[in-house]
Amino acid sequence: MSKVLTIFGATGNQGGSVIDAILADTQLSKEFKVRGITRNISKKSAQDLAQRGVDVVKADLDSVDSLTKALKGSHTVFLVTNYWEIKNPEVEFSQGKNVADVSKAVGVSHLIFSSLHHVAEATKGRLSHVPHFDSKANVEKYIRGSGVECSFVLPGYYMSNFIKMLTRAEDGSYQLFYPDKRILAAVKYYGPEEIVDTFSKVTGKKAVFSKVAPEEYKASLPPAMADEYLENHLFVEEPGYYLGEPLEPSLRLLDAKPTTWEEFVKRNASAWKYILL
Repeated sequence: MSKVLTIFGATGNQGGSVIDAILADTQLSKEFKVRGITRNISKKSAQDLAQRGVDVVKADLDSVDSLTKALKGSHTVFLVTNYWEIKNPEVEFSQGKNVADVSKAVGVSHLIFSSLHHVAEATKGRLSHVPHFDSKANVEKYIRGSGVECSFVLPGYYMSNFIKMLTRAEDGSYQLFYPDKRILAAVKYYGPEEIVDTFSKVTGKKAVFSKVAPEEYKASLPPAMADEYLENHLFVEEPGYYLGEPLEPSLRLLDAKPTTWEEFVKRNASAWKYILL
């Protein structure tokens, strides 16, 4: 009998990618029955998952009763929390705590959490306005002490973010603005110059990277998120997205090579044309 793998954020980027990977793997798709958690089971993306054989279940991260029903019978749970949906680190921590507590109560064998480093602690208070990292790190700490067998995956910077972040200049070229000099992607460490050079090579469009002063970068953002975005990028610069840790040990765990930035640009040629022109 297949074990139940329950995946939160089933219709989102992370949860959806986990589901895709499981369903595409001959061995894992036999070993696990996928249960996808979402707040709205009637939306098209949820219905599409159901048509692919996923058991789509409604659950509320703020409700222990709802989570208890959703996680009952689960062998493994993949949890991703969405800070940007609530923009409240206390709520995100509470949601992660709820899943950890319920996982222990219903007998989940393994809890996998999508985590990040604690920026304020890693920089000794130098960067204290990156709650979407810190709150996930706090959830990880709680899970580690919960008594549930656990693992943690720290996702890199989404390549899809650049579809919106590479902006077109008046002369038709493209520009990438950052207050730092290094960006992490899951497959390797990429610098901004390499990102724009690869983009130019693949698309045939001129693209440049411009380093701007912190205050200039903040001025281009809504005030409510300016400090957080700025310090997020400054953290990437120093001490580094993964605190300088090498990627090779994690990459050796993969059965298949992850998508490179060049491959991503090629695969999304239509998106570049539609969004950037």
